[in-house]
Amino acid sequence: RELLDLTCRLANTLKKYGIEKGDKVAIYMSVSPLSVAAMLACARIGAIHTVIFAGFSAESLAGRIMDSGCKAVITYNQGLRGGRIIELKKTVDEAVKNCPSIKHVFVAQRTDNKVQMGDCDISLEEEMAKAASVCTPESMDSEDVLFMLYTSGSTGKPKGIVHSQAGYLLYAALTHKYVFDYQQGDVFGCVADIGWITGHSYVVYGPLCNGATSVLFESTPVYPDPGRYWEVVQRLKINQFYGAPTAIRLLLNYGEEWVKKYDRSSLKTLGSVGEPINNEAWQWFYHVVGEGRCTLVDTWWQTETGGICIAPRPSEENAEIIPAMAMRPFFGIIPVLMDENGKVIEGNDVPGALCIAQPWPGMARTIYGDHQRFVDAYFKAYPGYYFTGDGAYRTKKGYYQITGRMDDVINISGHRLGTAEIEDAMADHPEVPETAVIGYPHKIKGEGAFAFIVLKEQTAHTDRVKEELKAIVASKIAKYAVPDHILVVKRLPKTRSGKIMRRLLRKVVTEQSSSMGDTTTLDDPSVVKEILDAYQKYKEKGSL
Repeated sequence: RELLDLTCRLANTLKKYGIEKGDKVAIYMSVSPLSVAAMLACARIGAIHTVIFAGFSAESLAGRIMDSGCKAVITYNQGLRGGRIIELKKTVDEAVKNCPSIKHVFVAQRTDNKVQMGDCDISLEEEMAKAASVCTPESMDSEDVLFMLYTSGSTGKPKGIVHSQAGYLLYAALTHKYVFDYQQGDVFGCVADIGWITGHSYVVYGPLCNGATSVLFESTPVYPDPGRYWEVVQRLKINQFYGAPTAIRLLLNYGEEWVKKYDRSSLKTLGSVGEPINNEAWQWFYHVVGEGRCTLVDTWWQTETGGICIAPRPSEENAEIIPAMAMRPFFGIIPVLMDENGKVIEGNDVPGALCIAQPWPGMARTIYGDHQRFVDAYFKAYPGYYFTGDGAYRTKKGYYQITGRMDDVINISGHRLGTAEIEDAMADHPEVPETAVIGYPHKIKGEGAFAFIVLKEQTAHTDRVKEELKAIVASKIAKYAVPDHILVVKRLPKTRSGKIMRRLLRKVVTEQSSSMGDTTTLDDPSVVKEILDAYQKYKEKGSL
């Protein structure tokens, strides 16, 4: 009832300031009851929300607002995360300078600190206090847009993934109920941010549609100490815990005592999301956190799929679960593996490109403002099938194991990022004519970004340039996108047509230089030795 009251007052406030059915509203807030109410208020009046992760820079925020044509932004004066204050309103101010579509900025208070308020800024709580607590929901068509969410593609510009009303909600609710074996009265703890699809489907829409108690987690896994998750589990008696492998890998380094300090007997199901989980993290999560008695579901899905597509549950009762494997398709999901000639691969014990053979309710309907890009990205490579962009292996028993992206997209701590985005950002530096960014295995983050750069001939201060590049990436995208390593090379390995062969750079970084494969298509094959030497020197300096 409290959430309904909050939602209706917020909805009436939006209406008062001219937000109507079909309008787009940007939400730039940290996880909180009010940010959930903001999403639901938009849904209630038929406005389309686009939540933008509160860690994105002003430039990223502005780009998304402009692409979607938002009329308003809802934000906080400041955010709190891991004991730090995040200047949300300042970032919004900087972003909306370049966004003529924005008529109003609604500002809520997360801290007591005063922030600069301008002409189009509205104090959200003050207005909500005056608003009526009843707001009749708008009647919507099943295929109307519920929300948009931006995600990275293999080309530079993020794409606004569009989800529908009925299909999305049905799929989020069913997957929440059956994958996690949610029972009435359970406390469901998904620690994802609402800025990602996981937060939409398994913090907000899925659990609330099923009448569940949903936990909102605003902090980080290690603040105030590495026992934070388990302290919350004990205090709130959480029954299902859904988190990311990157957090598990991080906590594993702090040892078991932080986990064992707290009572985790309420836990029944553990879930993993965001990237394939490695075996070591799976075993630790299962044995240490879950004491070997909780079902652990490794879930595979995407922003585009709306909800979980492949996971060990639902299944026959007590069916086997193989560590670190998504295994079984959900109801109505028909996975197929394709070969490079676009033919379906039959039989088991085979790898291939993972596609889905028929539509399902939660699938994205389009990319906002660019339906052709939607068709090209997902349906062109294998006509008649949805191409996921991931490779997979079907085991001897017919289970599915996800092997990772097949394109130039990397996964840093569960954040999906096109390497082209980082390259585009770094290309703005006047002394850096060329860059190539690849993903490499990282112990905690799963993958890290490794940048190869070419400098102009007269550039002397390479260290200064490297620091400037890191600052550019942080300000253009976000801090998590900053490359861990930047290696200066004389030139990049290119084909005669000018395409950078990133495959070779990956081999250099993963130290598989003995198996470079075919380098005959390179414009000048001697470039390989040049880069290997530079990498060796970098390594000997102790930079790695």
